[in-house]
Amino acid sequence: MHAQSAADDANKSNNPLNPAPSLNLQNYYSPRVYDTNVHTNDFLLRGTLPVLPNKLVGVPQILRVTAPISTRPQADGSYTTGLGDINVFDIFLLKEHGTQIGVGPLLTMPTATSPELGTGKWQAGLAAVVVDPSPARLLGALVQWQHSFAGQSARPTVQTLTFQPFGIFNYPGGWYVRSTGVWTFNLQNDAYYIPVGLGFGKAWKEGKTIMNAFIEPQYSVAHHGPGQPQWTVFAGLNMTFGR
Repeated sequence: MHAQSAADDANKSNNPLNPAPSLNLQNYYSPRVYDTNVHTNDFLLRGTLPVLPNKLVGVPQILRVTAPISTRPQADGSYTTGLGDINVFDIFLLKEHGTQIGVGPLLTMPTATSPELGTGKWQAGLAAVVVDPSPARLLGALVQWQHSFAGQSARPTVQTLTFQPFGIFNYPGGWYVRSTGVWTFNLQNDAYYIPVGLGFGKAWKEGKTIMNAFIEPQYSVAHHGPGQPQWTVFAGLNMTFGR
């Protein structure tokens, strides 16, 4: 029973469709970018808030906000660090039991404090999530598509698609093996990179809060276009409250 409970905690903490409030501190560090000697970093402050069914919307919703603090190279060889573009999506949980399905709108706001850290464009689109949980593992995918519709006229049009297949394989004691690389496609200029990761993590309880620490090195097995990361180290701490 204890092993099953630990696996259940790991699944809840790793499941983007878990209807519980959470706070995630996550970091993507890329020490090597193809054809350059520069590095990049993105620290993500991500909060999730569930919304219960109501008279207006008859299904649960999961509201997720991601605020990046990014580091990017500048033309003179120095680096700039600051707030990037904030992303929000509102997932409607259409199927809660068995294989879970969610879909909803997303919005990216041009909040970057420096041109290198954002697109200068308002973007809107859709997000969709499918999750197949079991005590032994958590399988699924998150897809996001967005297109710019307003913003700085001098900045180029933006259209991106990301596809994140994820697999979490549970072991005793709350330990698990994970692979969660985000495949990113810039549909406007035909650039892309496809990272594959292999890492591990551990989930445990602190009172009613599920703590979840992990690290996952990722390598881009395919890429096209400038500025694509070759190696990335993804690490973080997820905190899931009350469930």
